[in-house]
Amino acid sequence: MQPALQPTLYESLEALPEGVTGEILNGQLHTHPRPSGAHVNVGSMLGAELIGPFRKGNEGPGGWWIIDEPEIHFVRNVEVAVPDLAGWRRERMPYFPEDQRFEVVPDWICEILSPSTAGRDREIKMPLYAYYEVRYIWLIDPAKRTLEAYRFEAGTWIETGRFADADRVTAPPFEAVSLDLEIFWPPQRPVWASMPLS
Repeated sequence: MQPALQPTLYESLEALPEGVTGEILNGQLHTHPRPSGAHVNVGSMLGAELIGPFRKGNEGPGGWWIIDEPEIHFVRNVEVAVPDLAGWRRERMPYFPEDQRFEVVPDWICEILSPSTAGRDREIKMPLYAYYEVRYIWLIDPAKRTLEAYRFEAGTWIETGRFADADRVTAPPFEAVSLDLEIFWPPQRPVWASMPLS
């Protein structure tokens, strides 16, 4: 009898149950569950703030695609990342792929950090994005209420801005507008609201 063929990493990724996100990073399959409410809120608010001026051209330059959770194939079916948001200048990617695989390296990526993914985002994904020469990355931490902005230059990530709480964010590649960071943070539940009734 011939041994049963083992599924490829991408076949294993495609077979993941609903609600689990998979990525193939440095030859390993990484999985994580759907994100928390605070995480989803930050991604939704950031996308809403960027799409008007940078995708639609409303009071901004336009010329971008801004996409939530795209499946980016740096190497088709071999190196696959799913950032929280990504952006492409339209002159580099005039058309969307016909399937779910985005094979043009993004110009900008945003990762929203959570306790279960922060280490992977910083230690595995940032070097991977540098290797494939993504030009810009933003890291947003909802728990710490911070945004870090970086530009890839001369083989390394250079910090271009660090913002917190209610700061106004003006950072490449979206420095044409100023973002109100405070709107990204959902109201915090008061301590008494989570206490059991006596």
